[in-house]
Amino acid sequence: MSLKNIKIYSGTSHPTLAAAIARELRVPLSKMSVSRFACGEIYAKPDESVRGADVFLVQTCTEQVNEDYMELFIMIDALKRSFARTVHVVIPHFGYARQDRVASPREPISAKLMANLISAAGADHVISIHFHSDQIQGFFPFPMDNLHTRNLFADALKRKKFKDPVIVAPDAGAAKEAGRLAQMLDYPLAVLTKKRPRFNVAEVTAVVGEVEGRTCILVDDMVDTAGSVSAAHQALLEQGANPDIYLVATHAIFSGPAIERLKEAEFKEVIVTDTVPLPKEKQFKGLTTISVAPMLARVIRSVHENRSVTQAL
Repeated sequence: MSLKNIKIYSGTSHPTLAAAIARELRVPLSKMSVSRFACGEIYAKPDESVRGADVFLVQTCTEQVNEDYMELFIMIDALKRSFARTVHVVIPHFGYARQDRVASPREPISAKLMANLISAAGADHVISIHFHSDQIQGFFPFPMDNLHTRNLFADALKRKKFKDPVIVAPDAGAAKEAGRLAQMLDYPLAVLTKKRPRFNVAEVTAVVGEVEGRTCILVDDMVDTAGSVSAAHQALLEQGANPDIYLVATHAIFSGPAIERLKEAEFKEVIVTDTVPLPKEKQFKGLTTISVAPMLARVIRSVHENRSVTQAL
């Protein structure tokens, strides 16, 4: 079925994913001119009329999260001022998601601020994937869709036919989503407890659950510097787990020492999605990437046709 009056645009953060979504939908990827003035200011302009169109703007958050967001705000403003009927922001990895609460005095809730800024720029709807915490959905002043990737990972893991598998949450915060995946696969669940003496540093303090002799599958929403998952890998080995440990994560940010740490840990396989672009220098032996483009294309079609998004997952 052809899609009428729909346009797919991309920012500069992940044009490959946007192009893949457009191919899945069998619509052309519309062109957006994005440039910088000499002083660093961002300029954005759609290259064709969007008047009355249902626009889906794809922009994820990379290590250049502040640039990605500023570009997004300006693109939204340009589309709204060009009389787009609706602007749906597709932001696979929502930056600042870890700043979702006041954990100690005088901290900002930056995830809420980003939601407010996206709304202020003129967005009508947001589609994102696997928030750091579910409450972020409530930060937006309009309905939004927080998609999950557990179906994608479940399909990939089922094909492995593990012997004595166990899903492992690297911390209490990841336990809820890891538990959902464990339930889907009918695998047992184990949870690690940890403390953070400082940012991007994690120390595992205990393992709750049976991991000895089992094939462990660590499940998390993101891998940033890989400090948590590396510490988890070591803790599982010390508890007698099968040395073939797998890592499953939605957002492969892989910043700073992440690649080196993942290589040193020698995971049997690291399975991620392409919500964040992975250039060649961030790829390594044992890394498997699952594309979210087909899922996002189905969701976009459902939104455009006013059908249930849940059935598209």
